[in-house]
Amino acid sequence: MTTDTAPAQSAGIWRTFDESPTAVKAIFAGVFINRLGAFLSIFVVLFMTSKGRSPSEAAFALGAYGAGGVIGVLIGGVLADRLGARNATVLSMSSSAVLVASLLYLPNYVVLLAAVALCGLVSQIFRPASATLLSELTPESRQVMIFAMYRFGLNLGTTAAPLIGFGLYNLDNQGYTLLFWAEALVALAYAALALVALPRRERPVAAADGAPAAPAGSYLDVLRNRRYTLFLIAAFFNAAVYVQYLSTLPLDVKGEGVAIFWYTAAVALNGLIVILFELPLTKISQHWPFKLLVGLAFGLVGLGVLSYGLPLGPAVIILGTLIWTLGEVVGAPAVFAFPAMAGPGHLKGRYIGSFQFMFGLGSAVGPMVGGALFTSIGHRVWLVMALVSVVATVLGVASVRTPAKAQTEDTLDDPETPDVPLVADVPGSLVEEKS
Repeated sequence: MTTDTAPAQSAGIWRTFDESPTAVKAIFAGVFINRLGAFLSIFVVLFMTSKGRSPSEAAFALGAYGAGGVIGVLIGGVLADRLGARNATVLSMSSSAVLVASLLYLPNYVVLLAAVALCGLVSQIFRPASATLLSELTPESRQVMIFAMYRFGLNLGTTAAPLIGFGLYNLDNQGYTLLFWAEALVALAYAALALVALPRRERPVAAADGAPAAPAGSYLDVLRNRRYTLFLIAAFFNAAVYVQYLSTLPLDVKGEGVAIFWYTAAVALNGLIVILFELPLTKISQHWPFKLLVGLAFGLVGLGVLSYGLPLGPAVIILGTLIWTLGEVVGAPAVFAFPAMAGPGHLKGRYIGSFQFMFGLGSAVGPMVGGALFTSIGHRVWLVMALVSVVATVLGVASVRTPAKAQTEDTLDDPETPDVPLVADVPGSLVEEKS
């Protein structure tokens, strides 16, 4: 089957969910409850200051947590390929539970800092494993929809987590015992769910000469796919621009004297639109060419931040946010589905892990670069960010191969790259389509 037939076999939201295996539904439930109980990243600064640490020490702890998470997805990609989604998820969530609970009882800053960094690392190991299994258990024609549903669970849990965390914080008389024990229990619940509901990893079938059926591979094998490397660079640039709404935009809003209400309203509007409309729009956009979807996802982010470069006021803030939010709801599911479909099966976890690493790295580097540019050139920072988005869009579109009529034609345009199928080239369903 090629992507030309995908529209005829793709399905809507409820049919896709209903016909998905139990393991896929378990991943949806697990990632939702995991994000619902992800309180550490929200409260780590307040927690560290409550321990008598300085604001700079508290901020450094948050940075260590983020750095651990970026490294964690790389490790998660390896473990997804070597241990399988079930074992990688159980390891990730059980380790996270122990580390989060231990933060309440550690004696000094150095040990706390190390534990916080490890929390960030182990808490992200499950993400490439979950995405890998989703892709393995989903037919090609439903990959975009299944990743849209996965993002829905992530976004819904992430949106509700601060409210639940604030409630637990106040219920504990502005303490952290309930918060961190709740997060630990949620992680353990996900580990137990994975242990019960996710399939065991099958041992590789040996070839006739006794050699393994598939090589172990490495991240170097991923980088040898030159088209996919372009996609990784594009994802880095796009993430660095995308995150500016959380870092540089509030600085500009304050500098221009605009009421902070309009910034918070724009952020809230983004979250509301993504949760309400991404899944319904994906029912339509899943039929569109991947080149178009990647181009819209990256290009509209650039157009949105370019709009911020107009004389800043409430209308400009809302308009710019609506533009890049449209790119997110239309294109993000395809962008997140692409890594799972871009390489051979034995490297699927590493392809996903490398994408999540670059996206996380861009999200970490973006605020620093944006803040430095804003300090030096002020409101013109948005023109620079828009130009970066142009680069991301060009690289992103170039990285997605146009469907070819024959598989043999696909291997000719990059002879030095291993025969790695890209989105348009994935041959057949990964599992049988239900009638």
